[in-house]
Amino acid sequence: MSAQAFDKLEQQINELIRHCHQLEQSNRDLHLQISALKEERSQRLQVVSQTEQKIEAMVSRLKTLERQA
Repeated sequence: MSAQAFDKLEQQINELIRHCHQLEQSNRDLHLQISALKEERSQRLQVVSQTEQKIEAMVSRLKTLERQA
C-alpha cells in the first residue's frame, strides 16, 4: 500500500472520528432535551390534575347551591 493510500485512509479515519464525536455530542444534547421534556410534562400533568380537582370542587359546590335553591 502506498503512502498516498495510507494518508487517504488516515484522513477518512480522522473524519469518522470527528463524526463520531459530533454524534456523541448530539446524543448527549438529545438526552438532556428528553430529560427537560419529561420534567415539563410532569409539571404540566400536575397542573392538569390540580385544575381537574378545582373544577370538580366547583361543580360540587354548584350542585349543592342548586339543591338549596
